[in-house]
Amino acid sequence: MTRETRLDPADFILPLFVRHGENQRVDISSMPGHAQLTADLLADEVEEIVSLGIPAVILFGIPQQKDAAGSDAYDDDGVVQRAVRAIKSTGTDLLVITDVCFCEFTDHGHCGILHETEQGMDVDNDATLQILSQQAVSHARAGADVIAPSGMMDGMVAALRTGLDAAGFTHLPILSYAAKYSSGFYGPFREAAESAPSFGDRRTYQMDPANAAEALREVALDVDEGADMLMVKPALSYLDVISRVKTAYPEIPLAAYNVSGEFAMIKAAAANGWLDESRVALEVLTSIKRAGADMILTYFAKDACRWLAAAK
Repeated sequence: MTRETRLDPADFILPLFVRHGENQRVDISSMPGHAQLTADLLADEVEEIVSLGIPAVILFGIPQQKDAAGSDAYDDDGVVQRAVRAIKSTGTDLLVITDVCFCEFTDHGHCGILHETEQGMDVDNDATLQILSQQAVSHARAGADVIAPSGMMDGMVAALRTGLDAAGFTHLPILSYAAKYSSGFYGPFREAAESAPSFGDRRTYQMDPANAAEALREVALDVDEGADMLMVKPALSYLDVISRVKTAYPEIPLAAYNVSGEFAMIKAAAANGWLDESRVALEVLTSIKRAGADMILTYFAKDACRWLAAAK
């Protein structure tokens, strides 16, 4: 009766990894229970997700071929676009969010077009904005319900809003990865999405884990550019940032990404008998919601729904 924070299946967004091909399910070794799926296998997955009460998924694509510009990302017949159409063809009301970035699609693993600088190769911010806009519009044409840019390019929300509006998608909301840190917790995701950089890292365009005030500045820029929803990523090591963003912008829906490394370390410890998986996972998810998140992207989504139902 006195519990202040309650988890519900409606709080969760489940990440899905979709790959090119047919009738393929490729297990992700570092993320037990998760796999890359081809679009033709999504119907059964969607049925299970909906039955558990999860309202939304976010899609990440693994194309058949990668190139320097990540061209599959903005191909209307690309892997993510096919997956969106496959989910929409099920006739459910599952909300489809698409990740808008290029690291899964480029042969170098960085989040956009590269150019030479005095320090070496780095992402060309402005050139990348152009193709991010193309990617977002392509996802919109496929039927995406929400566009979620994750590349931390300067001006990305404004560029996507302009591109979507010009293409007639003025109604489509943008969920911005407004405060995305250069974190060590992304390791399993890079296996899942086959997106590890072939050289260097992403520190020039992702945030320093030591900085919280900078996160508020980044969020303010995205809000000014028209972001409809905000995200903090990762979640567990950044509960203070989640809280500060929610305090600063209480009226804007806030998501937090309980990322792959946060998921995998609990799974590994539970497999060794060092902790109670369901108890710890639900404690972590509760802490994220308690900090101020309205939505939680988590690989625990399906299990958490089952655990919550069993506890009733």
